[in-house]
Amino acid sequence: MKLTDKELLEITGGAITATFINSIARGITTIADLGRSLGSAIRRIVSGKICPID
Repeated sequence: MKLTDKELLEITGGAITATFINSIARGITTIADLGRSLGSAIRRIVSGKICPID
């Protein structure tokens, strides 16, 4: 099927797919996990409960 230039300009798309939603959810989960890890590390440093390095 061949389209004219005018028809090509009228094409719209970009439906939200399950893959896109899944990648957004994974990104949010990753950011939340990083925040938890950083918070735990800061809390351990502040409270002085750090395992000694031998």
